[in-house]
Amino acid sequence: MKTFALRLKPDRDLKQALKEFVYLNNIQSGYILTAVGSLKQAKIRFAARSETTFFLEKFEIVSLVGTLSLAGIHLHIALANRDGKMIGGHLDNDCLIYTTAEIVIGESENFIFTREVNEQTGFKELIIMPSFQ
Repeated sequence: MKTFALRLKPDRDLKQALKEFVYLNNIQSGYILTAVGSLKQAKIRFAARSETTFFLEKFEIVSLVGTLSLAGIHLHIALANRDGKMIGGHLDNDCLIYTTAEIVIGESENFIFTREVNEQTGFKELIIMPSFQ
């Protein structure tokens, strides 16, 4: 397994920064190992909804999980507000870093992740292929 670590500074878009990092490091089969930090605004899609919800408030990043590759990223985030109330869902663009985001990414050398539209779900779903290194 390869590992990567990054720290995102204030005002960076979390999803876009991760996409850029994947591209710059040619990550074929990545996944989030750990992540902590804070957001000053969030945009997430809740389960079984097609629209995203925008929040203009500060949150702690409690969890960030998912897969990353050149074919696309699929991430879910859990956030806590100033009262400790939790929300979570599918990470979207416009989640802006408040103070920091410290993220560690792993990459498997055994697989290549791609994505194809699944007729049943209508979403680009993960396809796992063996790596022939």
